[in-house]
Amino acid sequence: MGLSFHPVTPERWGDLETLFGKRGATGGCWCMWWRQARSEYDANKGEGNRQALKAIIDSGEVPGILAYHGKQPVGWCSLAPRTTFSALERSRVLKRVDDQPVWSIVCFFIARSHRRQGVTLGLLQAAVEYARQQGAAILEGYPVEPKEGQTADVFAFTGLASAFKKAGFVEVLRRSPTRPIMRYVIREGEK
Repeated sequence: MGLSFHPVTPERWGDLETLFGKRGATGGCWCMWWRQARSEYDANKGEGNRQALKAIIDSGEVPGILAYHGKQPVGWCSLAPRTTFSALERSRVLKRVDDQPVWSIVCFFIARSHRRQGVTLGLLQAAVEYARQQGAAILEGYPVEPKEGQTADVFAFTGLASAFKKAGFVEVLRRSPTRPIMRYVIREGEK
């Protein structure tokens, strides 16, 4: 497809806004679902979440990776150390597997024009490389695995297990029939 991948820095904020559009990806989320308590997330839905994500980026923290087709932003993958995602830390289904320090992939957003074309797989591969460059030993994901057939795009924001498998992730635990916890070991000697 001729994709390129870049960490989201302040210089790329405009591209992220273009990709997410006025609705902030899905319903004013601005990829803050996993970063906040539910009450905070609900109170900030829309503009408040946009400002919160911009503040993260302006602070120098990289909250994820953008995929580009030429100069057009076509995909997003949110990743960071697991401790960054407070809602993930509170999840019963996705609670920690063990005490290993992991990085987590928590969200994807693909432009409608580029869905079902391998953008997610490319983002997963780019996420592995980025996490490796940041010194991560384990990268973890929390995709959905639908019981039957396809799932609506809006419900697959954490990715599909099939894409994670194609990228070399392995299921390590499942507390729900449709939510495996999958890992990619970047440095040997880690679980």
